[in-house]
Amino acid sequence: MKAYVAGKINGNEDFKSQFDAAQQELESQGYVVMNPSVLSKGFEQMEYLHVCKAMIDVCDVVFFLPNWKTSCGSNYELGYATGIKKEVRFL
Repeated sequence: MKAYVAGKINGNEDFKSQFDAAQQELESQGYVVMNPSVLSKGFEQMEYLHVCKAMIDVCDVVFFLPNWKTSCGSNYELGYATGIKKEVRFL
């Protein structure tokens, strides 16, 4: 199965290690993981979300990190994922 990891990036100094740890854990469970924390800096939030929607589209399940509630982007991703009937899980 393919999994997307969602969580707070903006205003989160430790986002890279949090996303990487989630990716490692999910990969150890057999998932192929899409990790948005690897995207290059320099784009606007809506541009990132456009790319992240495409990543969600090709995944079977979306996993949300514990800090997702304080992220506008993650809230958007939750609405998008549920709207297109993706499985949603919370780490």
